[in-house]
Amino acid sequence: MKNRENIYKITAIILMLDQFIKILINKYLTLGSGVKVIPNFFSIIYLKNTGAAFSILKDSTILLVIISAIVVVLLDRYIKHEKEFTKLEEISLGLIMGGIFGNLIDRIIHHGVIDYLAFKIFTYDFPVFNLADMAITIGVGLLIVSSFIKKKGR
Repeated sequence: MKNRENIYKITAIILMLDQFIKILINKYLTLGSGVKVIPNFFSIIYLKNTGAAFSILKDSTILLVIISAIVVVLLDRYIKHEKEFTKLEEISLGLIMGGIFGNLIDRIIHHGVIDYLAFKIFTYDFPVFNLADMAITIGVGLLIVSSFIKKKGR
């Protein structure tokens, strides 16, 4: 039981941090504006993405809300039915759930995801993203690593 509680605690922390940052972005910046933090490398820019990663499925908010809700329900069922999780699995599932919830709330309230982290490496501008996106990406990566560790341990 304690394993599940840790997953949900991590989910709540990521969700609260994500939404707090997005509230600040929404309050202090106007859509399309930004602040250069490290010139020619890192900026905070307030953008709204109505699609998924890299603006795939642009303007498909309802579809993305449905997909996100289904994934959250499936992950929650998985978490409730598994007997025990490793620490790495707890962290990864908490990151994924927190990130999905953060972007899901944006889609419902703002009809798109608030993105704000902008990086430029040499001449390449990375797509702008947010904390929820990072949590999902890192969580999925850790889950993959965890599955390799489990297979190796057999």
